[in-house]
Amino acid sequence: MIEIKDLTVRFGGVTPLDHMTITFDEGTNGLIGPNGAGKTTFFNVLSGFVRPAEGSVTAFGENLLTMAHFRRARWGVRRTFQTEQAIEELSIFDNVGMVHEHSSKDSIGARTEAVLSAIEFVGLTGNPQTRVGTLGAGDRRLVELARAVVGQPRVILLDEPAAGLPDEESERTSEVIQKIPAELGALVILVDHDMSLVSACCSKTAVLDFGKLIASGDTADVLRNNEVKKAYLGVEAVAV
Repeated sequence: MIEIKDLTVRFGGVTPLDHMTITFDEGTNGLIGPNGAGKTTFFNVLSGFVRPAEGSVTAFGENLLTMAHFRRARWGVRRTFQTEQAIEELSIFDNVGMVHEHSSKDSIGARTEAVLSAIEFVGLTGNPQTRVGTLGAGDRRLVELARAVVGQPRVILLDEPAAGLPDEESERTSEVIQKIPAELGALVILVDHDMSLVSACCSKTAVLDFGKLIASGDTADVLRNNEVKKAYLGVEAVAV
């Protein structure tokens, strides 16, 4: 469980997060909103890249805000980004191994086992020594997911993991995400504009708009909410 209380971030006169208060339960939680709503800023706070002006973040009883970003990685925070972070010149194995090396003190043998397990978990069935730059878009996204699940993650932050993928590849990504809580025991927060992906993966969803939390609850109910429709469409939603 992650408890967020009065989380506020200010950049000069801009407030990308404005007293955000919410609890994310175990499982996969959606976090949606229009561009500029504050979603990536929220991930940056949890990752340790941005220090909030106010508020608290407690994850499984631990105060995340007192941890340096590298200690959060060791504790179990993992993340993907909107843009791919895997290094094209390196192999799948080496890309995943780099993350594990910086987030675990395992022996070399244990590290090899963990890396191969993460690659298998996301469904990459080819040679793990294949250079990432030779892979198609869907498989490169799976490498990003493997980097997020390697080791023993406790909190996984997914920032548009299927962006730009065709439906078939997006469905592969969805299948992997849906396995994470049950098989790895990690809490997942998924940011995406693909409502089909959010609906398939998330039982609960929260909505940000201009830094403010405007809705949260069961995903189906949230997506029917008129305030949510208004935030996305920019017009008054009409009840039917």
